Amino acid sequence: MNKMLKSGSLFITMLMLALTLAACGAETEPKNSAPAPVQQEETETPDSGQAEEGSKTGYPLTVKDATGEEITFEAAPAKVVSLSPSETEKLFALGLDEQIVGVSEVDDYPEAAKSKPKMGGYEMDVEAIVASGADVVFTAAMNEDNIKKLRDLDIKLFVNDPKTIEEVMTNIELVGEITDRQAEAQDIVAQMQEELDSVKNAVKDLKEEDKKTVYVEFSPGWTVGKGTYLDEMLNISNAVNAAGDGEGWFEVSEENIISANPDVILYSANVMDESNKTLDQIIKERSGWDQMEAVKNDQLIKLDDNLISRPGPRVTQGLVEVAKAIYPDLMTP
Repeated sequence: MNKMLKSGSLFITMLMLALTLAACGAETEPKNSAPAPVQQEETETPDSGQAEEGSKTGYPLTVKDATGEEITFEAAPAKVVSLSPSETEKLFALGLDEQIVGVSEVDDYPEAAKSKPKMGGYEMDVEAIVASGADVVFTAAMNEDNIKKLRDLDIKLFVNDPKTIEEVMTNIELVGEITDRQAEAQDIVAQMQEELDSVKNAVKDLKEEDKKTVYVEFSPGWTVGKGTYLDEMLNISNAVNAAGDGEGWFEVSEENIISANPDVILYSANVMDESNKTLDQIIKERSGWDQMEAVKNDQLIKLDDNLISRPGPRVTQGLVEVAKAIYPDLMTP
């Protein structure tokens, strides 16, 4: 990758997108990424997808996080800390503004997150975390050294690491259960399911020959393959990933992309290089790329990174935006 993102934001974007998270010091993905409750007492279970307004969590509640750690909550946490943007978005969406006593330095949504005490960025501030007195610290995937460091200090750390949109929805329900916000969690998931279904229904009748090939580039010189949220979004949208033979985030093979001849190119709205060129300008200037259908037909469409890179409540909004970019005629209001 030979381009630099203006004002250092490429470094942030790359970490968030490559790992589909933005955790402090995140380097490896923990196992058991779909945590499930181990034990719960007297928890009301709604008969349908909508939780009753008075639905309450029964405590003590014991659950497993994404690392397989069993964690018991004796009561709803009164003070919570988030160490990654996706977790911060979940907590605010669940109505926990007053309970949130710390967030990471890169948290920027919702607006209220910007004024919360900071617990560090890609290097977590352990002293601040301890001083916060949090009953639980939520984070996206985190490297094992940092997990051990916090747990050795008897900090109750809950790691979330959903891998698919469906797992994000299940995870929001779990966090809602932990924090005694079950009704709010069900409302969020219902809205997400509605957005997910709207895309599936819009593209379900597409014939094979009408499917568009899509190339994705959200950091200069890097694209996405299997195992990423963006690849899943393309699949749900009934599109073909021009780089779908690869896995994760990887450096672009320009020849392969030219050969794939994508109909649409999706790129980051937030990327500029050191000479103030936007990512679409960088793409268009590559040798031979002007012969692609997407470039010839001016089908380079910018998207908000955060909507599609954060495994939180807005990820289905990102899916809708992806589908609109690819099939605007099908995705009518």
